[in-house]
Amino acid sequence: MTETKKELLRTVKFVLFSASAGVIQIASFTLMEEVLHWPHWVSYLISLILSVLWNFTFNRKFTFHSAGNVPKAMALVALFYLVFTPLSTWWTAVLTGSNVGWNEYLVLAITMLTNFVTEYLYDRFVVFGKTIDTAQ
Repeated sequence: MTETKKELLRTVKFVLFSASAGVIQIASFTLMEEVLHWPHWVSYLISLILSVLWNFTFNRKFTFHSAGNVPKAMALVALFYLVFTPLSTWWTAVLTGSNVGWNEYLVLAITMLTNFVTEYLYDRFVVFGKTIDTAQ
């Protein structure tokens, strides 16, 4: 298989696993937001963590086929989320707050799209860049 086809297939897999992680994030967010009536930022934060764990596990194994050091890869993902999570939690609180008042689900969708694009690039070139296809 050519490198171009491998990258296209890798991207498609990442999209599909990210979509499944998105379903987990939206479902858990909705449960906490609508049923449990937890604060918006708490619902967002917990649903994000669940989504990240799902996405990391499946993308490491099936998208990037990485046999690299799992704790190191998880630490690199944690570094990404050390930046992304506070920023996205902050803009979520600001945009859904009483001064701005955007719809919670619109903000969640924008945040998830931002996360998807930035995480793919980070995973592809930083987390798994040197260990791609080592677990064939």
